[in-house]
This record gives sequence, C-alpha cells and structure tokens, in this order.
Amino acid sequence: MNSRERVAAALNHKEPDRIPIDFGAGGQTGIMASTLYKIKKHYGLLEENERIKIVEPYQMLGEVDEKIQDVLGLDVVGVHPLKNMFGFRDENFKPWTLFDGTPVWVPQLFNTEPDENGNILMYAQGNHGFPPSAKMPKNGFYFDSIIRQNHFDPDNLNPKDNTEEFAPLSDEDLGHFSKEVNSAYENTDRAIYLTFPGAAFGDIALVPATFLKEPRGIRDVAEWYMSIALRPDYIMKVFEIQTEVAVENLKAVYKAVADKVQVVFMSGTDFGSQKGPMISESTYRKLFFPFQKKLNDWVHKNTPWKTFMHCCGSIEPLLEGFIEAGFDILNPVQCSAANMAPAMLKAKYGDRIAFWGGGVDTQKTLPSGTPQQVKTEVTERIKIFKKSGGFVFNAIHNIQADVPVENFVAMLEAYSKNCAY
Repeated sequence: MNSRERVAAALNHKEPDRIPIDFGAGGQTGIMASTLYKIKKHYGLLEENERIKIVEPYQMLGEVDEKIQDVLGLDVVGVHPLKNMFGFRDENFKPWTLFDGTPVWVPQLFNTEPDENGNILMYAQGNHGFPPSAKMPKNGFYFDSIIRQNHFDPDNLNPKDNTEEFAPLSDEDLGHFSKEVNSAYENTDRAIYLTFPGAAFGDIALVPATFLKEPRGIRDVAEWYMSIALRPDYIMKVFEIQTEVAVENLKAVYKAVADKVQVVFMSGTDFGSQKGPMISESTYRKLFFPFQKKLNDWVHKNTPWKTFMHCCGSIEPLLEGFIEAGFDILNPVQCSAANMAPAMLKAKYGDRIAFWGGGVDTQKTLPSGTPQQVKTEVTERIKIFKKSGGFVFNAIHNIQADVPVENFVAMLEAYSKNCAY
C-alpha cells in the first residue's frame, strides 16, 4: 500500500499493511520547533546554519518537511488556512531565536517586542497600533492568549460581535487551498489532512481572538465558560450564525479541492479536564451537538472526506454523542486522563470511531520516562489500538519542547517494530 491507501483503509476500520503514522499534519499532531531541531540533528538532516521554519506560531510548531517525512516514514501531509492564529500569513520568513537558543524562521509579520519583565508580546495581524494579543513568558516556549475583554452589556449582547471572524472564504483563500492540495496530491502519495477554518464551536483557544485587533463580544475565557450556563440562548445564536457561514464555506472548499482530501479537521473544542468532562452530556447535546451534526452531515452527504475532532481530557461520557454527531476520528486520545483506558476505548468505541493519537503519553512518559519506558508504553498501546484498523499512530497531542531526542527515537523504534499487520 502507499500512504494514501494505508490511511484510507485504517479510517475505514480495515487492517492495512501497517499502522499509518502522522507527525506534523495538524496543529495538534505536530512537533515543537526546539525538539524538531534536535530530531533533525540526530538524523543528520540539519544543513549548516539551518533554522526551523515555524508553521504554527501560536504553539511554535516547526515544519515537518519532506526530508523528515521521508526519514520517519510519515503517511500524512497537512494543508492549513492562508492565515495563522495571529491573523497573518506564514510568508516572507525572517530569522528569530527562541529563548533556549533554537534558531528559527518566523513570518514577516511576526512583530514581537519584550515587556519590562522580559516576556515576548505578540500583536494581532502584526499591528503594534493595538494592544498585544498574546505573550510568551520569559524563558518559555509558547504563546498564551492575552484577554482583551472590552466592556459589554449583558442585557444587550449582539451575537454578531462573537461571529465577526466567521466570514465567507475569499477567492484568495480558496485558491490557496486548491494550490496546496493539488501540490500535495500530485507530488506525494501521502494522505491529505486539511484544516478547515470556522467549524469549531466554542474552541476556547479561539474565543480570545488572538487574530483580531479589537475583538468584540464575550472574549474572556471565564466569561465564555460561564455563558454556556448563564446565556445558552446567546451561545446558540452565535453557533447558528457560525454554522450558516461554515456550510457555505464547506461547499466552496469542496469545489476547490474535491475528492483529493482524505481528512478534514472540523473541531478543536476541548470538553474535558484531567478528571472528567467540563460540561454535562445534556449540555453538550443541547448546545453543541446539533451544529456539529449539521456540518458533519453535509460533509458525509457531499464528500468522501473523514471528519476529524480534537478533544482533550477525560471525555468518555461524551463519546457516544461525538459518534452520533458524525465525527469519524478522535484525537488526541488522552489515555492519561481519568476513565480513558485504552482497552476500554477500543472495545467500546473502536469499531465506530478511529483513534488518531494515544500512542504515548506526552505528559509524563515521553518527556520524563526512560527510552525503555517509552518503548514499553508504545508497544502496549499499539497492541491495543491496532486490531481491526481504526488507528493512526501519533502521540497524545504535539511533541513538546521538553522531550529528549532519545525518547522520540525510542518511540519511533517501538512503532517500527510493532506497526506491521
């Protein structure tokens, strides 16, 4: 099988020749730039004075380029929207250096400045004429959103304020998707994973709107979560407007890329904490389920795409709802959270939803375990998840900055030893 056939078989719950593997296709399956630099150095892929290109600046994810894709035997390539989490394009790269000394390339409008405490401030659309929208703490690795909650009247809320970021995709946006998908389809045999914008309902990473210069509406994280209980009618109005736009954008994107895409990222909304769901099943079904189902139903009726849902934490009580809503794939499969035992998940849901992730714990084992502990855990996870297909190997969320390169290599060695059917 080639990679595209391998992924298709796995997502259709059939056993391919080996378990497909992904690192770098999505914003939740990637590798942080500092660790990627060490990985490329280990495999002899770093050229003299080479820098890591940042392809997702909010989480400082590095580009998993064709050289590393080939060496690691990766099966998936990602296509992302024209603009990133800060509202500017990843283009016209310039040199920059992380706090730990890692040399990177960042986009032209990556216009940062330090504050009085040595933190790095980032600005929406690269515009210093407005308050900063994010901050990288001194000696840190990632950006945190800065809450810019303007005054609002709780008795006169306007749903349009919380939906200003949802608009019809431009011809330029669609041309970008078409160009990138066609290039990946014609020049590789890898499965294509497309990140579709505007379909994640209440994704808390997006609520503060790091990409808007002057966000309106409810933009404070705590206020948004409280509004789910206090203002459900308002939240539903926001989701209704968002859905109308998303359906039209799905039609436009499908016209631009057709059947060349295998996987479409639809939702990054996290519903789980480490110990359990953050909302009840009834709240999920009333507030989120109808809108997710409408979008997934459109995809399944009109395209061959598989829909991808990212949802962290302890979410087992909600999984039945996710499946009924039409999601084909669950990521990151956080087995380290309560009530998320791999064997239970596979036995109870594995024939109805594919697991993309769960291959190794990125909270403890991968950053802090020994190489042998990493190999043992990867071997155990593969044994559980591989049966009857329905599994794409990836870690639990992105490979973080504190992962020793020998542990990453140990993970790949265990995968290679156990991936064949």
